[in-house]
Amino acid sequence: MTEKKTIEPIIIVHDLEQATAALQAAAALQQTITLQSAPEAAAYFSPPVFRAMIEQAAAAVPDAKHTAILDCGDQTGLAMNALRHGVQGIRIDCGEDVFAKLVGIAKQTGAYVRPYDDAPALDLNMVEDVTTACRDWLEGIKATPL
Repeated sequence: MTEKKTIEPIIIVHDLEQATAALQAAAALQQTITLQSAPEAAAYFSPPVFRAMIEQAAAAVPDAKHTAILDCGDQTGLAMNALRHGVQGIRIDCGEDVFAKLVGIAKQTGAYVRPYDDAPALDLNMVEDVTTACRDWLEGIKATPL
């Protein structure tokens, strides 16, 4: 039930400052990363706001290579809304039939869908020094096969 074969190192970001710090670390290490929202963030973090936050961070660090994922929990409606608002990637916990439909819709917009999985992630709300945590995380982890 997966669309992508690998996923780059995941850093969970909660605001623009964290997203920018993660991209700065990625650029410094010349590593592609995945910026991911907190679990179920689509319920309170609107897709346009999430997309704008990622775009602003990317504009501040134009050399950073990244993908971005808005976590929609198990809410298909929120996932559809995110795709309608141009979110690049979504993460959803749903059945295989719904997942396949979302993948088809996402491909029409150039987006992608990721299922819930056990891929390791660094949650920047759980660290004191965001910059050091990002650098250390990226130095210690590589792309994870799904």
